[in-house]
Amino acid sequence: MASTDVRHRLAPIVEAGTGLPHIDEDEGAGAAKEKPVTWRSLPRKDQLLILTLARLSEPLTQTSLGSYIYYQLKSFNTSLPDSTIASQAGIIQAAFPASQFLTAMLWGRFADSEWGGRKRVLLIGLLGTMCSVIGFGFSTNFTAAVIFRCLGGALNGNIGVMRTMIAEIIKEKRFQSRAFLILPMTFNIGVIIGPVLVGSYPSIFGPKSLFGGKDGVQWMIKHPYALPNLMSATFLLASATGVIFFLEETDEILRHKTDYGLRIGNWLKRKLCGRRATSEQGYAAIPLDDPPDSARFADLELQPTPTSANPHGSAIDSDKPFLAPIRRRKLPFRRMWTRNVVTTLICHGLLAMHVGTFNSLWFIFLSTPRFDPAHPVPVKSPQSFPIHFTGGLALPPARIGVALAILGFIGITLQLLLYPRLSARLGTALSYRISLAIFPITYALVPYLSILPSSTKSPLPVAGIVVWAGIVVVLFIQVSARTFALPATAILVNNCCPHPSVLGTMHGIGQSVSSATRTIGPIMGGWLFGRGLQMGIVGLAWWCLGCAAVVGWFASNFVREGDGHEVLMEGETREGEEVEVRR
Repeated sequence: MASTDVRHRLAPIVEAGTGLPHIDEDEGAGAAKEKPVTWRSLPRKDQLLILTLARLSEPLTQTSLGSYIYYQLKSFNTSLPDSTIASQAGIIQAAFPASQFLTAMLWGRFADSEWGGRKRVLLIGLLGTMCSVIGFGFSTNFTAAVIFRCLGGALNGNIGVMRTMIAEIIKEKRFQSRAFLILPMTFNIGVIIGPVLVGSYPSIFGPKSLFGGKDGVQWMIKHPYALPNLMSATFLLASATGVIFFLEETDEILRHKTDYGLRIGNWLKRKLCGRRATSEQGYAAIPLDDPPDSARFADLELQPTPTSANPHGSAIDSDKPFLAPIRRRKLPFRRMWTRNVVTTLICHGLLAMHVGTFNSLWFIFLSTPRFDPAHPVPVKSPQSFPIHFTGGLALPPARIGVALAILGFIGITLQLLLYPRLSARLGTALSYRISLAIFPITYALVPYLSILPSSTKSPLPVAGIVVWAGIVVVLFIQVSARTFALPATAILVNNCCPHPSVLGTMHGIGQSVSSATRTIGPIMGGWLFGRGLQMGIVGLAWWCLGCAAVVGWFASNFVREGDGHEVLMEGETREGEEVEVRR
């Protein structure tokens, strides 16, 4: 009886039909102070690990592609000028997000539906991308390459779904800065590993190599860019296998349905571990064995609803039957568009545009031949500081991989050591605005790398301490800004969601917006870069990109961090800081 009384004192009051807790602010007046959040304190690390591996597959594919895309396009038609190759590279980079734009919102709706779910969408995305990269690797012309890139984007709604799942796994705001950092941090890991998929294969399978023999492996010689894509496809298949057997559904309704893949995964864990496999210690959104703490209750985001047969959010054991949950109400699509949602999505789209365009232009800029005074392109092009100069760095794929690895190492270091502490001190919105103000500096400086003193003469690739020091400085500025901006924008999109019932749809819309701008950005950036090479102004695209970043920073001043439940449905009322439900 005493135990029951304690539970009644500690648990927030929830009325049937909504799941909104009534928070008593006097309840935690004497509560002990929260322990500081660390990486070890993150709940459900087993599920976060599966999502991390699934996320890693995409940057592996994208960064390995970036290392050789210029040379693969050149192999399709060696007679094309550099300006045309730059434009084609922009189209290749944009084809994937363009298709995502058309389908991401549909995948978000599918993930929210009772006949879809988060796990199913994620699985389709991984397998669809796997088929896409295999086809792209064996492409022999530009048209085929674009088609396979479009196929991968159309079937991939994973980023929005992953963010939704993280939000549903991590319900407390105090964990958000670290939890939402996982996806961008995984990108940097992929940036480091991805180029490795490119560099060493010619010496292993080429003519007179270890496995190639005298003439080399013929199908690899015919399709020289297929093997990196096959390696990416292998990783995608492994990630999909992990999702099938070990990832739990997080949707409130579907998490209670029988999951045969998860049952097999639990059976495998029991056999391997020699005991009953259970997920990491269950994560309770509102722990019943802790001292009363109103701050903890107020810190909760996206409270579980009574549609859940497991209302405290603990780990799912798919071997146990659940009572059938009741059908939940969903916020109508037309009511989602609050002012904060619109402004947040505008800023989210602008950020995705210039960051995505940077990634595309960076690969092209590193690969573009240097300016050669003996054979100037364009003819009679004046090299005049600070505007009229042209040329790239002429780096081969292996050295481009080194430049990308530098970017990844800087990002990982900042994300592990600097971001969590500084973000916690500044807050999500302020750190977001400060980081957006840094991007224009990077875009203004990048083109000047082509005129730094090099130890080699044109047209050889650039080399020397000065050039590589310049590359490190530029990447440090860009990655510093990105380290704070990307997780912050994910948190802001998540928290601007007007109602928990449309969280998957919200992230689907966010991915559609970012996909649209990541489509426009690389295409326009590639065209401007090619136009700049024709005019003898290599900085044209970069400085236009800087202007877009300034607009994004200005728009960020109108964004505020929401609470994930701005719109109330019929029967819900909000009075001050208290949320209660009419009887």
